[in-house]
Amino acid sequence: MSGNKELDELLLDSSSPEQSKEDIQKYLEKKQAAYDALEASAEPLDRARLQLDVAEALVGSGRADESWEKARAALDTFIELEQWQDAVESCDVLYQSAQPASIVALAHGVWLSVTYPVDPTLTVNMLNYVIDETPAKADGAAVAAVVAHYVADVRAADDQHKSLTFLTKQLLANVAKEHSGVVDQEGLTTWMERMELLDPDVFLPRLSLVLGAIVPVDDWWFDRDALREKIPH
Repeated sequence: MSGNKELDELLLDSSSPEQSKEDIQKYLEKKQAAYDALEASAEPLDRARLQLDVAEALVGSGRADESWEKARAALDTFIELEQWQDAVESCDVLYQSAQPASIVALAHGVWLSVTYPVDPTLTVNMLNYVIDETPAKADGAAVAAVVAHYVADVRAADDQHKSLTFLTKQLLANVAKEHSGVVDQEGLTTWMERMELLDPDVFLPRLSLVLGAIVPVDDWWFDRDALREKIPH
């Protein structure tokens, strides 16, 4: 699933891969036409959201290299306008475009999605990408998994809490099995104690170290200290 509700519903209704390709192309043409029709005075947020729709459709149609510039420009607008959910979705598209800096985009998306109270499902998805990108024996996957579970537990609304925390428990158990051969609850608890994964005051800073290993301090696309000051209280 892409994360774009309109596009996801379109693809769910497709009866075959060929139909999916055709539907994505029609969606791309519709969104591109809407973008081209924007007046010069159009709201920057409307422009950026259409840019992101086009970028996402380009990835789905196998033209990922063309999507990067559009999604990257949209990200800058969303950051400027403090539209954090949209900003994370831009990073998701940049990651899916599989370009040289896509892993850097992922780190930015993870930082934004953990720092700001965006949809926890999106945050879990971004952290799951980190797990996928991390060698099984590396501690980074464990840190990403426990942060995903923590975010799901503290942010998920009542109607999604049970299903989302069930998913993140499975993520954590799978990482523990891959990392250290853990197969039961007692082993999981012991592993979490040994790995120092029980206290958010410990594992959240460790996530920053994981992201720092991906993005050198001078290569971040935005000023994280300035953005922290915008965190809602």
